[in-house]
Amino acid sequence: MALTLRSSTSFINLKDNRSFKTPDDFSTMIGFPQIKPSTQLRAKHYMCEVQIPRLERIEQKEKLHGMEIPHSHSGLRVPVFVMLPLDTISTGGNLNKPRAMNASLMALKSAGVEGVMVDVWWGLVEKDGPLKYNWEGYAELVNMVEKHGLKLQVVMSFHQCGGNVGDSCSIPLPPWVLEEISKNPDLIYTDRSGRSNPEYISLGCDSLPVLRGRTPIQAYSDYMKSFRERFNNYMGKVIVEIQVGMGPCGELRYPSYPESNGTWRFPGIGEFQCYDKYMRASLAATAEAMGKDEWGRGGPVDAGQYNQFPEETGFFRRDGTWNNEYGNFFLEWYSGKLLDHGEKILGAAKGIFQGSGTKLSGKVAGIHWHYNTRSHAAELTAGYYNTRHRDGYLPIAQMLGKHGVVLNFTCMEMRDREQPEHAKCSPEGLVRQVKMATRAAGTELAGENALERYDSGAYSQVLATSRSDSGNGLSAFTYLRMNKQLFEAENWRNLVEFVKSMSEGGRNKRLPEIDSSRTGLHVGFTKQNNVKKMNKIALV
Repeated sequence: MALTLRSSTSFINLKDNRSFKTPDDFSTMIGFPQIKPSTQLRAKHYMCEVQIPRLERIEQKEKLHGMEIPHSHSGLRVPVFVMLPLDTISTGGNLNKPRAMNASLMALKSAGVEGVMVDVWWGLVEKDGPLKYNWEGYAELVNMVEKHGLKLQVVMSFHQCGGNVGDSCSIPLPPWVLEEISKNPDLIYTDRSGRSNPEYISLGCDSLPVLRGRTPIQAYSDYMKSFRERFNNYMGKVIVEIQVGMGPCGELRYPSYPESNGTWRFPGIGEFQCYDKYMRASLAATAEAMGKDEWGRGGPVDAGQYNQFPEETGFFRRDGTWNNEYGNFFLEWYSGKLLDHGEKILGAAKGIFQGSGTKLSGKVAGIHWHYNTRSHAAELTAGYYNTRHRDGYLPIAQMLGKHGVVLNFTCMEMRDREQPEHAKCSPEGLVRQVKMATRAAGTELAGENALERYDSGAYSQVLATSRSDSGNGLSAFTYLRMNKQLFEAENWRNLVEFVKSMSEGGRNKRLPEIDSSRTGLHVGFTKQNNVKKMNKIALV
């Protein structure tokens, strides 16, 4: 007997081995086999220690990352959200394939998810000119999400879409912003060789009126004010979280590892992005104030190139200049500028959304390659001053916590053993460090998976990292991403079981502890795989 999906409640037969119809196949009436409802979820207490090998514990203390904080145990329910496709809203500002979206949301509701996340692209909403906003496509989506009894996480996406891991479409910055950039190329980040990156406006000009009389911070603020005014009646009820974009991919970082045009490949160390005239002026002024004029003439000359390894450079090698007086000066300045950038944007966002009933969050990148080296080169070029001797995530967590902002961290699904040995990766060590930092700072922690994963092994790893056995547990998890593959039978079964397990504080052990897909995924594998995945996106 088939159940027609006309209401906000539907249930999926997890024993059916056939693939579910994808959103492209959905019509206004969709039948799923009817089974007993399984979405009444209760939070249960769970106590389980994530096993950290003795060697890793010793190494953690050596790195001075392991703060001596007592473990706590939490059995609180962890709500799961699902990211919508990047082009949920069309270039014309309309909701893409609304009937397909309606059916997909209905299915997600049946799986027990809390809600969905959507990018609210600056390049779409304010494309017609300064202060000319078009929210109509997003208004249609908000109404649809509310109809299905779901919640919405909204990303203030001030970056371009395209050129990074998982980007399946192209949405540039607003045309009028690009026009200003064409007149003044120093408005965007530039590397040592003069290569500019159009993903995001350089933080070097945050407080300068370079956008037709407005500063970038003012432009971001006006955008967020307009959003609040348009959707004020949904704040705290349907719209429960505002994630404030602060850099490329919406993350608080520099665009140090751009994939576009093959510039960077995993596991390259990346490059410092401090060569536009505004960043250079700031560096020079800081050096002059210290009486070290020669330090302000540019970034490190021995930091290598995007695809090199730490030991191939004078700056990042084991005994490199990252660890001397000059290295400390430069890295303090470079990471400090990033923290100041976050302070400015989040301070503005706090003032705008205060009293709205919504949470604020900020995203931090999970840069796990070269983590098991002394210099942590890939993190340094991205702006995270994290080394064997210094915790670079505690200052970030403290800055976010100061404004009551949730730290959203990626790579929650990754395991060390899945990564290639030569890349010196440790996503598990990195996640542990961030959990400890957020706990020490009293900052709430939420998580995402970094890559598209559907296997039970990845879900099991998220379950393990979601617990508070080592540092903070997760307050929420956002799954990347809704597409055609997610609705395939085995993938869907895994998602439903995962959502149920997260609702029970990880007590459900039916998800195996191994990666049944044997994918061995890491960032470097995504480039060729994404070509195939792009053709399978659910809603477009």
